Amino acid sequence: MASLEKPAPGDLASAQAGPEAPTAVEPVPVTPEPLPTAAALLAAGDVQTAPGADVVAPESTPAPPKDRRVLRAVARWVATVGVFALAGAGAAYGVVGMERTDVPGLATESDGRWAYPEISRAPVPEGGSTDSHLADVRRLVLPAPAGATEDKALRGADGWLATKDFLAIYSEADDREEAAQVLTDNGLRHIAARGWTTEDGTHTGIFLLQFDTAPTATGVCSEFTDFVSPKYDTRGADLWDFDDKYPSEADIPGIDRHAYEEAKPYGAEHLRQAYLCAGDVVAVITQAHPDLVAAVPFQQTVVLQSQLLS
Repeated sequence: MASLEKPAPGDLASAQAGPEAPTAVEPVPVTPEPLPTAAALLAAGDVQTAPGADVVAPESTPAPPKDRRVLRAVARWVATVGVFALAGAGAAYGVVGMERTDVPGLATESDGRWAYPEISRAPVPEGGSTDSHLADVRRLVLPAPAGATEDKALRGADGWLATKDFLAIYSEADDREEAAQVLTDNGLRHIAARGWTTEDGTHTGIFLLQFDTAPTATGVCSEFTDFVSPKYDTRGADLWDFDDKYPSEADIPGIDRHAYEEAKPYGAEHLRQAYLCAGDVVAVITQAHPDLVAAVPFQQTVVLQSQLLS
């Protein structure tokens, strides 16, 4: 059997070309080694490339500078935005710095509270019972608010009010007589008082009744108060209701507060009244107005007086 020999490349080309193909044998081309890519050259630190190699610019290559007109337009736009930003910031600062009542749309009317002066507790001497007021109670009476006219009749002699002048707040003679006996039996020491009339026509009276001990004052307080109404009718009002609209969260710890409001139909005046049991002191607060005693200044007065006695 004849052996099969692998034809040479030239013979294979001649056989495929057919009888008319030339018989000359072409040299076999030599394949050149592949040239390194541009990325490989750049990674190696050599930016020179071999002839014929395609160089691709890396992504980090900076772009050519923009046209000057574009740069100027961008600069003008940035400056305009900055001006508006500064103007807006200035307006915001102005609004924040204004009082709420000065801002249109946010202004709110006053809730009616009075402008009391700055109040501080009187200095207390060392020692003694914590239930007793060691400071002079004349210095514990709430001062009048700004613009009020003082009721000089409640000043008393040397700041102490006579018992009969305090009892005058009660309308019935029998009530005044019974209340006087309660005060005498429990050893009333003295009464400090102050009164005023504000510009809106509200008349306020505050009376601080001091006793020897806190238990004695607590007993007197129970003689003057009840859950539904005060035991003795205040002059100008015959019917009373417990003031259930008075916010209990405004009460001062350690102060037993009883607040009442005159029930309809009102008499010549509308009245509110409060009793405060604070240690050895019983405070009586009354307010009257020809039309209506506002709730807010009444509550404000009761709270401030409670703080002075706490």
